[in-house]
Amino acid sequence: MVDVQGTVADGFGPVRDAFAANFTRHGERGAAVVLYREGEKVVDLWGGTKTPDGADDFDGGEGSYGGEGPDGGEGSGGGEGSDGREESQGGHEPWTQDTAQVVRSVTKGVAAAVPLLLHQRGQLDLDGRVSTYWPEFKAAGKERVLVRHLLAHRTGVPVLDTPLTPDQAIDGISGPLAVAAQRPVWEPGTAHGYHAQTYSWLLGELVRRVTGRTIGRWIAEEIARPLGLDLWLGLPEEQRGRVGRIAAVEPPAAPASAGPRLRPKRSVAEAYRDPESLTRRAFAAITPVPDENDPAYLAAELPASGGVATAEALARFYAALIGPLPSARTVRSGGRLFAPATLTMARTEESAGPDQVLVVGTRFGLGYMLHGPACPLLGPGSFGHPGRGGSLAFADPEARIGFAYVTNGMRRGVTADPRAQALVRAVRTSLAALEA
Repeated sequence: MVDVQGTVADGFGPVRDAFAANFTRHGERGAAVVLYREGEKVVDLWGGTKTPDGADDFDGGEGSYGGEGPDGGEGSGGGEGSDGREESQGGHEPWTQDTAQVVRSVTKGVAAAVPLLLHQRGQLDLDGRVSTYWPEFKAAGKERVLVRHLLAHRTGVPVLDTPLTPDQAIDGISGPLAVAAQRPVWEPGTAHGYHAQTYSWLLGELVRRVTGRTIGRWIAEEIARPLGLDLWLGLPEEQRGRVGRIAAVEPPAAPASAGPRLRPKRSVAEAYRDPESLTRRAFAAITPVPDENDPAYLAAELPASGGVATAEALARFYAALIGPLPSARTVRSGGRLFAPATLTMARTEESAGPDQVLVVGTRFGLGYMLHGPACPLLGPGSFGHPGRGGSLAFADPEARIGFAYVTNGMRRGVTADPRAQALVRAVRTSLAALEA
């Protein structure tokens, strides 16, 4: 039995119960969950170990197609991780309140706040052409791509004809050059498909052209430090010892009484098996898959997948988006990041329907996944982002909550991880009882 640490406010006992049950029912190894309500922290739980004990070390990043699709579609791939782990990250060292974790595509939700805040400050036109800020990007038929297309996964550049190596992916030069030269695989603005990896270089270079700062530096100076967040896009060396290692884990075998396992839709399974599909090619934009435990990867600024954060930082970030945070007086607007108009834009549907990459139907606002069958959140007004393998963070303005769950045990799947969903259901149950 895992010793769950932390606190919950009165009425949120179901969240503690669900978190503890994840270790026994779903094979959780190390994790944390934090919930803010009306700007105050009401759940702060952690448990397990910083390294998923008994799991396979992992080098299959967001570029890995090794595993299930968004609704459980099977894939292939995987591989062994590197040796030489730091002692502070190995063995059975317990997860603590300040343990940070690579959160994969949860990073996209943090990064999306940057262009929205730049727009809010009058520095970026969401309806302007990307090439206005980044002239080289108009090559190969992309002259009409708008900034909002980039945020809503409508650019048509989810793949690279020539994938980047892990070293090229993090050098800050090769990625922007590659996406600027890439010809779209659909006419920009006419369809949408998840830009799993290329989102890093599309968004990162746009922000650099507009601000003169890297996106990681902008987040540090304008968001993380003012809010007091243990959140980094580009992990400082002195913080490395806090970071847990990620590893692939398999769920425990279901008892016979649980009935038959749901099988993936044939179309999804086939997309993950087909090396020529947009699905496989999008996740393989970095080939071979990077070792996400490598210090060089952790230090890189990849806004699609490379963020490192605590659950507390992510929940506090989303609470600050919808605000206010009483303890964040240094942030503009009294602890609230998004003005009402910006909040409306973030969660207004920009893309919906069949996803050209994930195959299933998805919904996106400006940079954020929206509540729906492919990405169940708390309710219709929720917005946020999951990370491939399990982590999830989002806000719900109507419920006035900011939620974050982070894990080091990477299960198969892009969205709707059963551990995260168990916690979301528990939050919903708790809120319903409190409001009854």
